[in-house]
Amino acid sequence: MTGTQTPRIELYVRSLLPDGAHNRQEAVIERLQELDAEDEIEDFSVIVWGKQIARESAGARTEEGEYILNRVAEFKQWALSNNVSLESFYQRQTVENDVTDEPYSAMVLPVMGLAEYDGEELRHVAPCTEGEEVHTIMDRLDRLGRGEPTAIEQSSDVSILSD
Repeated sequence: MTGTQTPRIELYVRSLLPDGAHNRQEAVIERLQELDAEDEIEDFSVIVWGKQIARESAGARTEEGEYILNRVAEFKQWALSNNVSLESFYQRQTVENDVTDEPYSAMVLPVMGLAEYDGEELRHVAPCTEGEEVHTIMDRLDRLGRGEPTAIEQSSDVSILSD
């Protein structure tokens, strides 16, 4: 790997999930436990987030809401810097407000999101899309288990062949 340390992983999971998503979350957490036991990662944490967050809401002004908004902003900046997209995973939707009858915009959070850090530097976010290719959480965990760089780092490597 290109980093100086084994990575630290943050796994974001949505609460109140449909049946199939719960099994996928369990599989990812079990894989993280294996990677941790094998010293392939420094450590990992699991952070539970909700289905959506509206920037203008009271919840967004709490410590937890600010944390989520700051992390998502960091993820989007990483995506921009690495020429990948998170848009299909962090969508915006209009929500009807039952109290005021005024609709508002909310960001729908993915069922799962993975952030990989080398020290304090964000190295990878999954899932993400590079062109037509989707880089999934399990793809990244498998690459970590093999000691390989992210697929994004690998695809940006340039090799010059000489005769």
